Amino acid sequence: MNSGCQLSAILKEAKKLDSATEIKTVTGESKKAVQDVKGKILEFAWHLKKQNSSDATIRTFTCLLNKLVTNGADLHEPESVKEVLSKLTVSQNSKALIVATYTSFLKFHNRSWIPPKYKRQDKIPFIPQESEIDSLISGCSRRLSALLLMLKETGMRIGEACRLKWTDINAENNTVAVNEPEKGSNPRIVRVSARLIRVIEALPKKSDKVFGKSNKTDKSHSYQRQRIWLSNKLSNPRLQKITFHTFRHWKATMEYHKTKDIIHVQRLLGHRNIQNTLRYINMEQAIFKDSVDQFHVKVADSLDDACRLLEVGYEYVTDMDGKKLFRKRK
Repeated sequence: MNSGCQLSAILKEAKKLDSATEIKTVTGESKKAVQDVKGKILEFAWHLKKQNSSDATIRTFTCLLNKLVTNGADLHEPESVKEVLSKLTVSQNSKALIVATYTSFLKFHNRSWIPPKYKRQDKIPFIPQESEIDSLISGCSRRLSALLLMLKETGMRIGEACRLKWTDINAENNTVAVNEPEKGSNPRIVRVSARLIRVIEALPKKSDKVFGKSNKTDKSHSYQRQRIWLSNKLSNPRLQKITFHTFRHWKATMEYHKTKDIIHVQRLLGHRNIQNTLRYINMEQAIFKDSVDQFHVKVADSLDDACRLLEVGYEYVTDMDGKKLFRKRK
């Protein structure tokens, strides 16, 4: 059963529980019976669906709660959950996500707890060589190859790419519109290569979505299988570290290296908060620490000359001997 069917089954069962009330008599008094843990998780999943949470969020939260139960936690007892968390051999980031999930679960059931503190630890993303990215693009299946090329050229998230519709592709202007952004990002239009447009237009049009109806989890499983095969074939274990999100990190880093314009990178990625974009400055500096910036330099003798230079991408530097100096990165 694929992930889409699994989620559908979860929500179908959860919906049945949404309005169910089981009554039993204890010492002459009627009270609602406590549902089993599975029922509580299903109720929570249906609540998330009604709150318009994404399918990926619902799957993740459900999986994490079931993981606690599988490892012996009693979701009715926060202290039991704390004990299981302390023994789990997962990262601090994973534990922090589990704590957030269980906190939401308790809040839905009108309960609370004093959560343990697990501090998120930011890691420097892996940035592959362009040749490694291209080897994956050329070695994967036709539709997956087109998807990877889209990620490479636009830096969009995999979920955003999965939602792309044929109406979002403008072959005349070589642009792609991200009309359904994830994680509160801004919608945006990204210019792409004529090559990508040709590759996209050659795909079969069996649905309104460019990359078909399968969700990002199914696409991820397919990518993982093909990536393993290519990694072994090319004897390059580094390929195993290239996830869908790696393409976004690579694009942002390369785009900042090319333009040195962090606002441009922010707009490309759709970030609402530039703090989320600033990390790529340090990444670019670390990767290209030995590179030397080179520029084309022009002198403007008049206001008209200055306007023309600005129109073709030159930036003003300074005045010298009554003239204005402009430069543009090579």
